[in-house]
Amino acid sequence: MGFSHPKPTASWSGDHHRLHRLLQRHPQLLPAGAPLLLAVSGGQDSMALLGLLLDLRARHGWRLSLWHGDHRWRPESAEQAAALSRWAADRDLPILVEGWQRSAEEVPSEAAARRWRYDRLARRARELGCTRVVTGHTATDRAETLLLNLARGSHRRGLGSLRRRRTLEPPVELVRPLLDFDRADTARLCRSLALPVWSDASNSDPRFSRNRLRLEVGPVLNSLHPGADRRIARAAEQLAEAEDAAAELLRLALEPLQAPAPPGAVGAGLRRGRLAGLGRGNQSQLLQSWLEQASGRRWPARSLEAVLDRLPPERGPGGADLGHGWHLHWQGTTLWLCRDRDPSAP
Repeated sequence: MGFSHPKPTASWSGDHHRLHRLLQRHPQLLPAGAPLLLAVSGGQDSMALLGLLLDLRARHGWRLSLWHGDHRWRPESAEQAAALSRWAADRDLPILVEGWQRSAEEVPSEAAARRWRYDRLARRARELGCTRVVTGHTATDRAETLLLNLARGSHRRGLGSLRRRRTLEPPVELVRPLLDFDRADTARLCRSLALPVWSDASNSDPRFSRNRLRLEVGPVLNSLHPGADRRIARAAEQLAEAEDAAAELLRLALEPLQAPAPPGAVGAGLRRGRLAGLGRGNQSQLLQSWLEQASGRRWPARSLEAVLDRLPPERGPGGADLGHGWHLHWQGTTLWLCRDRDPSAP
């Protein structure tokens, strides 16, 4: 069954203190007295998280519930889910196990499985009155995500992904309290806390890009530079902080550029002349930020390049079809955004 059960030792350690101090610095990450829903796969990261939260529970007053998703990719997954359920029941921990019911046409993939998990977790959180869904993502996961997104040519926002908090479905937030821990830490925690671990053979399947990175690239980087996971994860956090700071400055810079828009426009208009008088890079960022605020969508920078070429007031009136039912218009001194009236437009 891929099950290990080491001998128990003391239940408080420097790892407990590290997480406790993090929560003191960021009290809204896992608010005191809150009901928490933990996504528990049975692997070492989620079990280490569970062990830490169980030991810290009395200090923070949380009410813990568990959720396990059986993707039914492996023949032994149902048996492992049952073993995890028995282990939780022996400790009076409420747990819900759900199996992925795929349609005959649905092709299983990592992305589809992730969407299913988060959809079910959000639903379960609402049922329990939880505003926090907690996962065991670590610095190793964050480092892998940065490297994968870097290889794909991701935008700066993608390089700063896997943040400590993100909205899953209002008011439910997904939180990741172990981003200061790496996979070596969680393995040590499972041994020291005598926690069972259910191995997942699919984590060694080279067909998945993340597995190849984990098995082939990660060990090389950490052998060359021990602790590489944490440093790369810290770089991702710094990129996320820089992205947030830039977004705040963009919102401030947009205020004097806003103008009244004609009837039917979505949101405020933009002063065309002032925008066109800025440097090309600032034009692109401000236009992107304004469009995102108005539409709730992020538009690829390359799709806006032709718009920037036509923005100077001397070029006269014009417009651009941005796709998905959105249209940009400019005339005289004003730029504004409209949307098709078709309610089915995504």
